[in-house]
Amino acid sequence: MPDSPGYSTRKERFDGAVAERVGWLERRWGREWGRVDFAVEEVPPSRPAAWERGVPLGRLFPAEPGLPARVVLYRRPIEQRADDPEDLLALIRDILVENVGHLLSLAPEDVDPDYGN
Repeated sequence: MPDSPGYSTRKERFDGAVAERVGWLERRWGREWGRVDFAVEEVPPSRPAAWERGVPLGRLFPAEPGLPARVVLYRRPIEQRADDPEDLLALIRDILVENVGHLLSLAPEDVDPDYGN
């Protein structure tokens, strides 16, 4: 029930999982990447980028003058792709790690050895 202590929505649980993983990445890589904003949006924009096939699960927006780089995860497509809560957490981790890898010019496995597992 929404009024019960400890109740959280799927969105709140998703946001919490993203925040937890971002915290881990910031502790490990934050000095390397400088300022990066992380965000969750419900769905990607209706027009995919030219290089994207299918529905994107996340995107890295490079830094621009006056704006930091930004990593965005798209909650609904990620939730639809995951089979269970454990898969969801692994998928969130992998999407974040892939985007941080692009940001740092590193392979995802170098960002997080658990990538893909």
